[in-house]
Amino acid sequence: MSLLAKPPAKLNLTLAVGARGDDGFHPLRSVFLRLDLADELTVDLAPGAAADSLAIDGDFDCPVQGNLVLRAFDLLRRAVGQPLPALAARLVKRIPVGAGLGGGSSDGAAALELAQRAWGIGLAPDVSAELTLALGSDVPFFAAGAPAALVEGRGELVTPLPGIDGGAGVLLAVSPAALATASVYARFDDRGPSATMPAVELTAELGRALERGLDGPGLAALASRLAEANDLWPAASELAPELAARRGRLESATARPWLMSGSGPTLFALYPSGEEAAAESGRLAEDSLAPADLRLIATTAERRTS
Repeated sequence: MSLLAKPPAKLNLTLAVGARGDDGFHPLRSVFLRLDLADELTVDLAPGAAADSLAIDGDFDCPVQGNLVLRAFDLLRRAVGQPLPALAARLVKRIPVGAGLGGGSSDGAAALELAQRAWGIGLAPDVSAELTLALGSDVPFFAAGAPAALVEGRGELVTPLPGIDGGAGVLLAVSPAALATASVYARFDDRGPSATMPAVELTAELGRALERGLDGPGLAALASRLAEANDLWPAASELAPELAARRGRLESATARPWLMSGSGPTLFALYPSGEEAAAESGRLAEDSLAPADLRLIATTAERRTS
């Protein structure tokens, strides 16, 4: 019987970046928010097959080679250290690829879960934590299953936070051109620390607001402050000057702030409800107000859990 998961996308509502350490990594502090936009992953046992397989289709092209789904299967096999039947996976891509929305990491976290269920095994918590971080810095967040979280360090420190009361609307503007994460961090290093990097304080403030209870209108009202809460924005906009132009055009067309998720290049705006985000998307498309090369996707944030 097929096992099914729907790995969700995420937003970085804030992203504070520290200086590169001796291990080559930048310590991060970020508030992550899960979205209802999700891929679909199915996994079946394929005992007669010589190796694991992965078929991919959907809205976005995504390479099989190097995919985190297959890497998750391989890491899990190595951790168990015994022969296990081959797996056949099918991935339907709804989350844009290379967009700063964590789709690959989410797929990897889901693959680890489904493979364990298919094989009837369970990992010790410390082993599971090692595998999720080995797959990628965003994977521990998705593995935690929280609607929102404060994510720190290299991504291994995940403090779950409540989601948004009643949900919130999100409008994504996805660029056709990828922006390499390594290049953005390299430019961040070249620029050096800035005297005005408020992301640390805004991350703490947003975490407290979520703990108290934050609804869609409240989150949307914070957007103008959160627009300054991504330390990678100056580096990303220098590498891709068209990002700043797109952001300016979208802000003029919608009269609201637009933010960047992660290292980019996806821009997003926050709305009090999913219906308002969808209506805005329709208006921008109908009136040709958004840059023609952007793909608009209206979605919602996951609701608060008790």
